[in-house]
Amino acid sequence: MLAYLYIRDFAIVRELSLAFEPGYTVLTGETGAGKSILIDALALVLGDRADSDVIRHGCRRADVSAGFALQPSHDASKWLKEHDLFDEPECVLRRVVEVEKPSRGFINGRPVPIQMLHELSDYLVDVHGQHEHQSLLRRDAQRQILDDFAGLEESVRRIEGQYHEMKSLRERLEALKQQTADREARVELLRYQVREFDALGLTADEIPALEEEHTRLANGAELIEGVQAVAQIIQENEEMSVSQQLARAIGQLESLGRYDARLGEIVALLNEAAIQIDEAGGRLRHYLDSLELDPARLQTVERRLSTVHDLARKHKVKPEELPAVHARLRTELSDVENLDTSLGQLQDKLQNACATYLKEAKDISRGRETAAKKFARVVTDEMQELGMPGGKFSVALAALPEGEAGAYGLERIEFLVSANPGLPARPLAKVASGGELSRICLALQVVLAGAGRIPTMIFDEVDVGIGGRVAEVVGRKLRALGQTRQVLCITHLAQVAAQGAQHVLVEKRNEGKVTLAEAKPLGDRERTLEIARMIGGVEISKQTLAHAKDMLTRASA
Repeated sequence: MLAYLYIRDFAIVRELSLAFEPGYTVLTGETGAGKSILIDALALVLGDRADSDVIRHGCRRADVSAGFALQPSHDASKWLKEHDLFDEPECVLRRVVEVEKPSRGFINGRPVPIQMLHELSDYLVDVHGQHEHQSLLRRDAQRQILDDFAGLEESVRRIEGQYHEMKSLRERLEALKQQTADREARVELLRYQVREFDALGLTADEIPALEEEHTRLANGAELIEGVQAVAQIIQENEEMSVSQQLARAIGQLESLGRYDARLGEIVALLNEAAIQIDEAGGRLRHYLDSLELDPARLQTVERRLSTVHDLARKHKVKPEELPAVHARLRTELSDVENLDTSLGQLQDKLQNACATYLKEAKDISRGRETAAKKFARVVTDEMQELGMPGGKFSVALAALPEGEAGAYGLERIEFLVSANPGLPARPLAKVASGGELSRICLALQVVLAGAGRIPTMIFDEVDVGIGGRVAEVVGRKLRALGQTRQVLCITHLAQVAAQGAQHVLVEKRNEGKVTLAEAKPLGDRERTLEIARMIGGVEISKQTLAHAKDMLTRASA
């Protein structure tokens, strides 16, 4: 979830720091107060395009940071681990835009290309409005949503593995067929390469051990000299050793202990230190006994390391990858030497893999077909509750061309929507109204509830063109969604805002000739006043104040 957002010198924000809570948070303020600036700033740190126009007038750079709390098992955490950027328990994204310089991106303090911010954002935030970060508009996300709804996740993971196995077998089969023409020459080369590896006899864990031994042998004289000097300091100098001086100090304090018993605790600590020093001295002597200068062994290790690195350069791999290359060459040699047998075995394996894939893929297709009808029906019901009477949602399952197979099954999946009666169904991505799109996405997310993969959802225009009863329904749906996801909503409607668990007010203020936007979380009293303003405007009467209190009371009931 989004834990905090920090903005400096962005648009009309001088400096702003906001902490966010789990659940449903509303952002309100008068028209033009700068509510969307917060979403624009978040979109910037999530990898949106940017130029120097976003920098506050008179400044040289804009700086935006967003912190996300992540579970280690979350998809975003897995992505961070794959890119060696994981830093438990928080993920911090940062974007810096400067005048006449390319913008810079950072993940957990490490500089990254802006594209990586965009990739990671797909696992962190869904922005429903006029921004690019809407996972529901992508076909792959729509396929995942239907599969999650149908409970097919495990089956799809299995056929994805089966698909890649089929692909690997086909590639291997093609490679074997192409090798028939130059079989003899290829066999000779492979035999030579395998013999070279066999002679080396390298194991996967030998390289680090060799490098460690080489470092120790190459620096043997320095190790012996240095350890002898330390041993001399600790124990072997009869007059000035640490051990002797500590013994004298203990004796002196024991004598003084006759006058003050509190010194006994210090003497006990020093006795423990003396035992540790004696132990360290003994270990140093043992270490020195084990050290010896061995030029012959050093030469042997250096020759072996040189052979390893030469072979790695020849095969254009890292030294630690050589055992894997050895195994691959052995497999290829076996395949080529037994080409006819290998071809037959591979064809049988491919045939079996295809049969297994097709059986499971057809089961998935049937499951999707059944789930699509139910999913369409419940999403349509939600849409109509959200102020889209006559609106209709459907799922199109388009079979792949004959003979084709996909990593995720035998069909393409696309969500279709008719927002008003009599209009043809169109792809979700082509729904024109931002408000309608936001409410359709809300309907989808309500149906999915806890099955959603993205932890934070932002609704920017969900209340456009609605009011009254529908606005209250929208607010309740957002609050309910906040039970399983973090939900942020920019709203102009009191009915939607009253349902929030956290309320942030965005407002402008003038500082001389400079206009600045600020944001702050509201307490109970301030929140009541803001809801009253949303109901009745600038002049807040007793009636509007009472209405606001009643609305908040009913929302929390």
